[in-house]
Amino acid sequence: MCGRYGRRADKQRIAEWMQTHNTNVFDDTCLAPSYNIAPQSFQPVVRIDPESGERELTVMRWGLVPFWAKDTKIAYSTINAKAESVPASPTFREAWKRRRCLVPAEWFYEWQKLDARHKQPYAIAMKDDSLFAFAGLWDKWKDKTTGLELHTFTILTTDPNELMEPIHNRMPVIVARADYARWMANADPARLPLDLLKPYPAEEMRAWKVAGAVGNVRNNFPALIAPVEPSAPPCPGLFPGHESDGLSPRRGSDLSSAESCK
Repeated sequence: MCGRYGRRADKQRIAEWMQTHNTNVFDDTCLAPSYNIAPQSFQPVVRIDPESGERELTVMRWGLVPFWAKDTKIAYSTINAKAESVPASPTFREAWKRRRCLVPAEWFYEWQKLDARHKQPYAIAMKDDSLFAFAGLWDKWKDKTTGLELHTFTILTTDPNELMEPIHNRMPVIVARADYARWMANADPARLPLDLLKPYPAEEMRAWKVAGAVGNVRNNFPALIAPVEPSAPPCPGLFPGHESDGLSPRRGSDLSSAESCK
């Protein structure tokens, strides 16, 4: 799965890399670099603007809420979508057909299980430390009481490549830069880009151990991605009686947070 990632790129760098000059983000704090991006936070996403048909940089909340949902509680279980099941999933199939997006990142975290009580966090990035993009899906949900709209996204996952296999049994789908246009383009339902839902080449990526501090969503500083010495202790469970993978979402996000990013 993919439950935590990071990004140093600002709005200008994202726009240049993703080749988009259209944005509806007027508060740059919503695009500030983050070393510990967690579910339920608002993050930059690139999509095709439904009205203009052009690439647009916008902000959405991580954890997809389908348009038909009664409330937003489903978002706590929809931060990821399995690539193998999205075409048939009631939660994701409409977004898969019509609302594919790109989620900018520079690294992601994953936790390797060592034993019943300990997990070792890793950071995974490109060998050249370049910006890249997860394959994402987005949707728009409307609160029937207030009329406010909430735009949300999920990150697709697939089987691990050779680099990730010793660490975890899933990895996020990463879209090659040459395939950005095809991933987001409106397409015939019979010609959707299923072939892009595959593990990214392991030879272009690197992974390294990081300290357990990344397991706390309140920690957000550059040292989180610093390599740890081989002798550093593994990350114990953060909560009594529960193994910690650092993926507990932050509750309490509301629609007013989305409005501040517009």
